[in-house]
Amino acid sequence: MLKNFFWMCSGADPDLLNNSPKSEQIKYAGIGGTIFFTAVMAFISSSYALYTVFDNLYTSIAFGLIWGLLIFNLDRFIVSTIKKRNSFWKELIQASPRIVLAVIIAVVISKPLEMKIFEKEINQVLLTQKNAMTVQNQQQIAQQFTPEIDRIQSEIQALKNDVTAKEKEVNDLYETYIAEAEGRKGTLLIGKGPVYKEKRQKHDALLQELQQLKENNKVKISEKETLVAQLRNQQETQVSSSQPIIDGFDGLMARMNALGKLSWFPSFFIFLLFVAIETAPVLAKIMAPKGAYDLKFEAQEDALAVWVSQQKNQRAAMLTTDMALNEKVYYDVTEDEEVYTYKKQKAKDLLKLQSDIFFKKQSDILG
Repeated sequence: MLKNFFWMCSGADPDLLNNSPKSEQIKYAGIGGTIFFTAVMAFISSSYALYTVFDNLYTSIAFGLIWGLLIFNLDRFIVSTIKKRNSFWKELIQASPRIVLAVIIAVVISKPLEMKIFEKEINQVLLTQKNAMTVQNQQQIAQQFTPEIDRIQSEIQALKNDVTAKEKEVNDLYETYIAEAEGRKGTLLIGKGPVYKEKRQKHDALLQELQQLKENNKVKISEKETLVAQLRNQQETQVSSSQPIIDGFDGLMARMNALGKLSWFPSFFIFLLFVAIETAPVLAKIMAPKGAYDLKFEAQEDALAVWVSQQKNQRAAMLTTDMALNEKVYYDVTEDEEVYTYKKQKAKDLLKLQSDIFFKKQSDILG
């Protein structure tokens, strides 16, 4: 049963194989087995590749099964349409488009399996790319908020500097009127004289201005610090909302690009392995000598071609004979007086009818 299944996979005629030597049966069973297991590998490969796209096991298996059947049908078609000829080079030229197609199929099958084999290395490359993208994303978002935050912080610092400058001015006046009272500066007279009182009043007035400035600037600074906090919250929110997009950077194209950043040497040999597997049935059929199955198949095709040619020639002969008979029959009819008289009478009737209709139309026109 398994042998018949592999024969079916190879596209060979089981009736001819049953009457062929054992070696022919084994050869085509091997070709069919290669085609079948290539389709199984295509199913596994495409299912994994589609799982990275859909992230759904059942959907991936369903589409993978369709892809595997497609590859199976293509391989079976490729092998079954190669006919053994008496020249190796003619067979190679005949199979060259199929070999190219087999190489393309090998590429499609091998890439997803390469991604699975080198999954850990690909994950490391993706992690590095995600970290770089995270830093770049934070920098790009910061560029949107940093100028406004810096401007507001500069305004806050300016308000604080105004208070500091006013405090220094008040402290300087305090030192001045104390030094006046102690006789160290100004009039150099010890005691609280008129000059002392004048400087003391000026200090007190400036001190009230300082208190008022502190209260006003405190309110302004609080408002601006609240605005800075809001901007920073917006910046963090935007970073947080965009981070899942970066974390989800794990699709099929991203993994293929990551695979391309790894060393080409192991991937190349895996690709060669699948090329060898995919082209093996074609090359085996080309390189194998013409066997009993090929001879029987060729004899069957020749017999069919001869039968078709006989049928075609027979139909051509029948047509030629029928045309000759028709010519003779119609020639004899032209010599028949009865047919001539009958056709002459009908022509007269037709001319009379035509004249009557023409006369009626003309009469209607003239009124």
